[in-house]
Amino acid sequence: MFDRRKFIKCSALSASLLAIDKSGMANILPPSAVTAAGKPIVISTWDFGIAANHAAWEVLSTGGRALDAVEKGVQVPEADPKNQSVGYGGLPDRDGKVTLDACIMDELGNCGSVAALEHIMHPISVARQVMEKTPHVMLAGDGALQFALENGFKKINLLTPESEKVWKEWLKTEKYEPIMNIENKLYDKASPTRLPGNQYNHDTIGMLALDANGNLSGACTTSGMAFKLHGRVGDSPIIGAGLYVDNEVGGATSTGVGEEVIRNVGSFLVVELMRQGYPPEEACKEAVMRIIKKKPAKAKEIQVGFLALNKKGQYGAYAIQKGFSYAICNAENKDLLVPGKSYY
Repeated sequence: MFDRRKFIKCSALSASLLAIDKSGMANILPPSAVTAAGKPIVISTWDFGIAANHAAWEVLSTGGRALDAVEKGVQVPEADPKNQSVGYGGLPDRDGKVTLDACIMDELGNCGSVAALEHIMHPISVARQVMEKTPHVMLAGDGALQFALENGFKKINLLTPESEKVWKEWLKTEKYEPIMNIENKLYDKASPTRLPGNQYNHDTIGMLALDANGNLSGACTTSGMAFKLHGRVGDSPIIGAGLYVDNEVGGATSTGVGEEVIRNVGSFLVVELMRQGYPPEEACKEAVMRIIKKKPAKAKEIQVGFLALNKKGQYGAYAIQKGFSYAICNAENKDLLVPGKSYY
């Protein structure tokens, strides 16, 4: 049960905050500086969320709709070939195919998603088309590709030479092991700068926005787990798992090993906890604890993180393991990066 004392004591942010200035240096900000950020605001997972937030802010700062903001925002990492777990240039499955998952949800409860989509640069935009042009919520595989092509999306090769090289190295051992932050294993572990979520190591991007009219929307997009079984679908395109938005309460998104998020309907759980009065960080923590309590041994080997935003513009996050960070953009601060709290 949620303790009343905790409720009074908790703020939307209790971790130290990092502001990235023009010189690239980080400055520590007190939590009180952005505890009640208000609106409009956009938040997203990992440090590459900073650039994504900037694109979303172009929409929000001119009075635009949160739905348009999150779509435009996550398109940035989708099109970045250096980001090897979102979109173009993503690491392939064990058969060498790059398959993408994405979903989007607006303030009216409308939602759309695509799963195991190949050959399309922006799966988030296809997901929006599914939401707006069909009576369905999800299209998958060849059907999703057919729909995308029929709606004017261009077919491209998503496997870049860099990602193909990594895949061929993996083929030498073919050890399929869905472990915590598997992408990190591809890089020089001796380098202290190559930490989870930095410019070398990436994961799913989930984004939540609250616009000037007080409406919420969210988006989530990924190329999924590196070297996954062909056809594997994680939490990212599943409404209620990788993303959920309720305009009366708030929104939540997730990152990490999607199977555990799906088993706990994680993002929906976070939103429902906020409905009960939990601040965003505490709601995220409780969702993480559900995973740990059910599978304590496995939880030590995997990463799952949740990020939440409520109707007041308060936000928070919590993860199983250290290393999860999230980015914040509002009228006062455009480049905030927050090291999320974790259980371990």
